Amino acid sequence: MSPEPNQRRFVTTRWSLVLATRQPDSPEAASALQTLCETYWFPVYGYIRRSGKSSDDARDLTQAFFTRVLEKNYFRDAEKTRGRFRTFLLASVRHFVANERDAEMARKRGGGFAHVSLEVETEERRFHREPSEDDTPERIYERRWALASLEAAMKRLSERYQDPARRRLFDELKPLLTGDEPASYAVLSNRLGATEGALRVAVHRLRRQFAACLREVIAETVDDQQAVDDELRYLMAIVSR
Repeated sequence: MSPEPNQRRFVTTRWSLVLATRQPDSPEAASALQTLCETYWFPVYGYIRRSGKSSDDARDLTQAFFTRVLEKNYFRDAEKTRGRFRTFLLASVRHFVANERDAEMARKRGGGFAHVSLEVETEERRFHREPSEDDTPERIYERRWALASLEAAMKRLSERYQDPARRRLFDELKPLLTGDEPASYAVLSNRLGATEGALRVAVHRLRRQFAACLREVIAETVDDQQAVDDELRYLMAIVSR
């Protein structure tokens, strides 16, 4: 039986996950480490790729970084008091890359370490979707971090809509969470069999729930609750660039 949503809080990847990895024999540790890799694979890849590495080298370095996370408990000395998880992870990647040699990574390519099992879109395809080739590695990393946070909030919200009828409503209204309005509430109401007024209320409620989920996600990336609003403003500024 799968855990209830409130029992799966650790799957959203924050300081709580990092702290869970410090107990390597616990049931939560392996899942926490895997989720760290899945959620932050592309922000790390984007940073390394924009730093001047080829796609193959960037993939190797990203793989090696997360392999180190998985096999060597790379975050075991992490402290929540270090501040924002976003900046902690970037500093960790910088430190790792600075201590790796291209020749060593080429030697390891294709073998020598266990690959992280990820179901993700091809890295290069996503990388070339970045809107500006002039962006720095840090800005690429932060944009992908922001999108990863939004995706985590969306996943958390979607777990509340598992009933088939509620799921259909969620899937239909999900595109409206960014603040856009539907082309026609009348068409949407006919499709869903609900009044326009009920749909407007549902959209408003869903947006509030998404905002609350995003706030929860961000709260787990900082060490001070007072920093949540600042981090949220920063995230939205990144997304709107």
